[in-house]
Amino acid sequence: MSAPGVGVPQEILRQVKLIELRTRGSVNSLFTGEYRSVFKGQGMEFAEVREYESGDEVRSIDWNVTARMRRPFVKRYVEERELTVLLAVDLSGSARFGTARRFKSEAEIELAAVIAMAAVRNNDRVGTLLFTDRIELMVPPRKGRRHALRVLRDLLAAAPVGRGTDLPGAFEYLSRVLAHRTIVFVLSDFQGADYDRQLAFLAQRHDVIAVTTEDPAELTLPNVGLVRFIDPETDALVDVDTADPRVRLQYERRVAAERATRQHLLRRLGLDEIELRTDAGVVEPLLRFFRTRERRARRRAA
Repeated sequence: MSAPGVGVPQEILRQVKLIELRTRGSVNSLFTGEYRSVFKGQGMEFAEVREYESGDEVRSIDWNVTARMRRPFVKRYVEERELTVLLAVDLSGSARFGTARRFKSEAEIELAAVIAMAAVRNNDRVGTLLFTDRIELMVPPRKGRRHALRVLRDLLAAAPVGRGTDLPGAFEYLSRVLAHRTIVFVLSDFQGADYDRQLAFLAQRHDVIAVTTEDPAELTLPNVGLVRFIDPETDALVDVDTADPRVRLQYERRVAAERATRQHLLRRLGLDEIELRTDAGVVEPLLRFFRTRERRARRRAA
C-alpha cells in the first residue's frame, strides 16, 4: 500500500476525512452493537482452563485437568470474532445518476463507509471490489483504520473505465478470489440481467447482502411532454412521449415487474435486501436490516 496521500488529490483526502467524521457518530452510537450482534464470529476458540464455579455447565469440565488437580476445572471458550467484510460496489453508468440529494453511487459510498468503519471498530477485515462491465479495482480485505480509510479513498477517487454493468462477471470473480467465508455487501441498482446462477453460487459459500439503490425519478415518468432520454451505459437515444398516460403506465408496470423479479430471486436464495434511495439517508435502512436480522436470529434460537 502506498503512503497516505501520495498521488491522491487533496480534495479526495478532504472528502475521506469528511465522510469519516460524518459516519463516526453513526458507527459509535448506533451500529457497533447491532453489527456485533448480527454478524457473529466463525466459531468458538479455546481461551483457558479455570477452576469450576457454581453455575458452570458440567459438560464444560476438563476431566483431564480435573483428575490431575483433584478438583474440578472447566474449559472456557470465546467467540472467534474476526470476520471478513467485502464491499462490492457497482460504479456503472446507471449508478452515476441521481435527481434527489445525490447520485446513487454517492449513496452507495456513504453506506459503504459506515459498514467499513463498523467492521474496523470490531477488529474485522474489510476490502472492496469496484466493478462496471469489468473489474475496475480489487482491494483485498485487511484490518485497521488506515486500511479502511484507504478503501474509502479508492471509492471516492475511482475513475471507472467501463460504463456498462456485468453482475455475473463480478459474482464469478468474487467466487474465485474469496477463499474464506465472507460477508459480501453488493451495492448496486441491479440493472443487469442473467446473474441468477452466479449469485446463487456466490451465496452458497458467503453471506451475501443485496444493497439495492434507486432514485425516485426512476420509479415513475413525469408528465413533461416529448423527452429525449440517453442511456448512461450505452449512449443510446430514445424519444418518449411522457404526456401519453399509456406510456407512463407501461413504464411503471415494467419497473414494478423488474423489482418484483429481483425481490423474488433474493427471497428464493434466502438473501437479505437493504433498499437505499438517493432522497433518503443511509442510517435507517441499515438499522432496519440489523433489527430484522436480530429478530430472525432470536426466533430461531427460541
